[in-house]
Amino acid sequence: MTPRDTGVQGTPIPAVRVRAAEGDVDDASLERIRDKVLAALNRPGLPPLGGEVRIARATARHTEQPWSARGEIRVGADLVVVHAQETSAYRLAERLHDRLRGQVERVVHRGETARRTSAPPPWRGGPGDARAAEVSPGS
Repeated sequence: MTPRDTGVQGTPIPAVRVRAAEGDVDDASLERIRDKVLAALNRPGLPPLGGEVRIARATARHTEQPWSARGEIRVGADLVVVHAQETSAYRLAERLHDRLRGQVERVVHRGETARRTSAPPPWRGGPGDARAAEVSPGS
């Protein structure tokens, strides 16, 4: 099925740059990580995106988790910061995808649940207060 078949035109690709910051990061690993980052961010309904994700691979052989990623991505007016460390580039790509997707979802849907007004609890005069039932208007 193509976008033309579904009636949905192609979504714009986010302006997020994925680059190797330091260490020996091969092109295949960098491309896999780039694909997973763009998959986490390329969905309809998101505000304008921009930022950078830096990938590093430690050169020391004794390091348990040589692959690391640090990213700062603007989602509309909000800043999403992600950090991840893993043993391989494949696992780093998966971890980065999960964290980015979760944090972007949280930022996008935060406005829907923030500052909801609710009734005060019964002990503060809210509904179901026993004291309010005792006092009659004519007393």
